[in-house]
Order: sequence, then structure tokens, then C-alpha cells
Amino acid sequence: MNKQEKTSPILRPSRWLLWLILRPIFPYLRHYILALPFLKHSERQKFIIGHLANGRTYDELLEHLKTQGFGNHFIAWIDKDEKISLRKFDGKDRQYHLRIFKDGEIRGHNEYTPESHPIWHLQEVDLISKREDFQKFLNGWIVPAPISEPNPEK
Repeated sequence: MNKQEKTSPILRPSRWLLWLILRPIFPYLRHYILALPFLKHSERQKFIIGHLANGRTYDELLEHLKTQGFGNHFIAWIDKDEKISLRKFDGKDRQYHLRIFKDGEIRGHNEYTPESHPIWHLQEVDLISKREDFQKFLNGWIVPAPISEPNPEK
């Protein structure tokens, strides 16, 4: 039995309702939450995908990613020098999370959504690269990075 099957279907709607209420105020709370001594988030997350290709702009890339199903991701930490944070749902419980940085670097991962599994999301349970999927979403928009990090998908 996988973790998704262990989740009570009765609790899922209440979590979504909670996040529906928290979503508008989360950006304001984030600063205070990160001040808690047991939560540290100062570095860029792993899984580099590549860099924005020459001649491409952030605004054009953002429009392209919207056509791929990505949207703003308000319920996320902000990595150092992050310019854009987007997500695309991958079923009901998972999401692709893409970050674009001021220096053109692009990183992404697939994870549980904070709405469906808030604790697993915070603990980065089953955080995986999905590099190939991201490269399809970003085809023609990036210069792919060499694979330098272990790929937990394999």
C-alpha cells in the first residue's frame, strides 16, 4: 500500500478547505513561519534543470509555461534569488514545482501538494526530479544542465 492510499478520503476535503482559507494570507505568514527555529530554508533546492536560453525572456517563458498548465505557486518557500515560482498539478495529490532564478537558472521537482499532504510536503517526502518531464515542458526554452546530481527516480 502506498502513502496515498493511507490517506483518509474524509480528511482530504477539510485540508483543501483549510488551504483555501490560508492561501490568500500565506505570503504574509511565510516570513514569520521561516523565523521558527526548526524550519530552515535558505538554499536553492536540488534538481537543476538548466538555464534560460539566450534570446528568451522571463515574460515569454512565463506565458509559455501557462500554456503548459503551470500557474503561480503562492504556497511555497522563496529560495534565494528566486524570480518566479510556478506549479502544475500532477493528479490530485502531486505537483510539478518549477523555480526560475534571477541568474536564469531553472530548478524543479515533483512533490506532494501542500494542500493534500502538508506534513509530507514540508518534510519533502518523495521529492523527485522528473527531469525528463520538465525538459519536455521547457523544450526550446532552456539550455539543459549536465546531470550532476543523483537522480532519485532511478
